[in-house]
Amino acid sequence: MRKVIAIYPGSFDPPTNGHLDLIERGSKIFDRLIVAILRNLDKAPLFALSERALMLEAMTEDFSNVRVDIFDGLTVDYAAKVKAGAVLRGIRAISDYEYELQMALMNRRLQPNLETVFMMPAEQYSYLSSRLVREVAQLGGSIKGLVPDLVERRLREKLDPAVKLQHARDLKPRKRG
Repeated sequence: MRKVIAIYPGSFDPPTNGHLDLIERGSKIFDRLIVAILRNLDKAPLFALSERALMLEAMTEDFSNVRVDIFDGLTVDYAAKVKAGAVLRGIRAISDYEYELQMALMNRRLQPNLETVFMMPAEQYSYLSSRLVREVAQLGGSIKGLVPDLVERRLREKLDPAVKLQHARDLKPRKRG
């Protein structure tokens, strides 16, 4: 019997409860699931690759068939390297579907044997994205319940000095000219 290896690629900057939901559910479907952090030189991430990897490793330590890795280049090339037969992708809304469908069709053209499996997140995470979490955290809003506690702590640690500096500037009286 053939074992199915799947990859779950993404930037995970930061990892969210939506990501964790898909990882948990994907770990039940596939024999092995590789959470593959994309090294994207075009983006300026909040967290370094190593920080994201450490957070994801801590978040997935209870799943014996899940591992975390870092890759760059084409997803299909990485999938071939790790002998994956499937790509797991989350779909939150129709706008996600249009983008993900294009990617899945291109991946199929490049590697016909690589299947893409779309999975909807749990209802409570259907609106959640890393970008929204970053924006809310940077503006001082509550992200409780949107990310694991470890990620919330790391976000606060990373953003706290900037938040304090901004508050100090806001409170400083302005000179009238």
